[in-house]
Amino acid sequence: MATDILIAEDEPSILEALSFVLLRAGWTIESVTDGEAVMGAVRRERPRVLVLDIMLPKRSGFEVLKQIRSDPATSKLRVLVLTAKGQQQDRRVAEELGADSFVTKPYANADVVSAVRALLDEPAALAKP
Repeated sequence: MATDILIAEDEPSILEALSFVLLRAGWTIESVTDGEAVMGAVRRERPRVLVLDIMLPKRSGFEVLKQIRSDPATSKLRVLVLTAKGQQQDRRVAEELGADSFVTKPYANADVVSAVRALLDEPAALAKP
């Protein structure tokens, strides 16, 4: 069975918080902590959504997003990009590379859940308990 959400985040506290809120919302998750590990995890786990931080070690989120969009096997993957507050340039580049949605750090847990739910086409009323 495919994983609902793959999280690519290198900050342990942010990864823990994202994992907690997404699990609590009822989704299955997997995570990686560097950009080089993302593509292998995407192919192995076949997630429905990738939550992708821009600032990752080894390969940036931009490089990862570019590779995802250029590979026919992964080009349709829904990608939620995490950007730092005030980094409009990052958001513009991510949009040009094909990001589906954005959440700005620091974020509210409800914003992340809502963004993922929208990418999965799950109305709030029909959300998993």
